[in-house]
Amino acid sequence: MKFNIDVDCTPEELRRLMGLPDLTPVHDAYLAKMTASIDKGVTPEVVEQMMRTWMPMGGQGIDFMRDLVGSLGAGAAKKKG
Repeated sequence: MKFNIDVDCTPEELRRLMGLPDLTPVHDAYLAKMTASIDKGVTPEVVEQMMRTWMPMGGQGIDFMRDLVGSLGAGAAKKKG
């Protein structure tokens, strides 16, 4: 036997229904910090350092992503050539 239940609600309503915390203040603080950093002038080194601290597995995670993007780009270049 199979039951299908369709729930028509907004993401906010679903979050409350599931009892998940409201992370709006955290999100707002994050955006304010990013906006302040951008207003000061962001260099690629600053962005990389932020990503290293925020990504899963720290520096290993960003190294993995950089290698992945690089290999995808190399594969696309080989297909064109």
